[in-house]
Amino acid sequence: MQTENKIFGDFAKLLNGAAGTLAGVGREAEAGARDRMREWVGGLDFVSRDEFEAVKAMAAAARDENDALRARLDALEAAAKPQTQSHDTGAAAQPQGL
Repeated sequence: MQTENKIFGDFAKLLNGAAGTLAGVGREAEAGARDRMREWVGGLDFVSRDEFEAVKAMAAAARDENDALRARLDALEAAAKPQTQSHDTGAAAQPQGL
């Protein structure tokens, strides 16, 4: 009986060691894959979230400024129209010398 228990104990130790080794290999493979993925993604031109948010805010500010300038230009053009019409007499200019 004692011999059978030792064989089972040795077999259990062997399986436990193999499971630990396989777990270690799995962790190493996962770490290697993660490193390769970081290298691949790092080679691409991705931006961080902070950089994206900063540029997004700058674009929104530029759009707002553009809208304000567009409104100002429209107001200036509207104010300039009556002045242009008041200088125009409506009659066609007579060519001189004919």
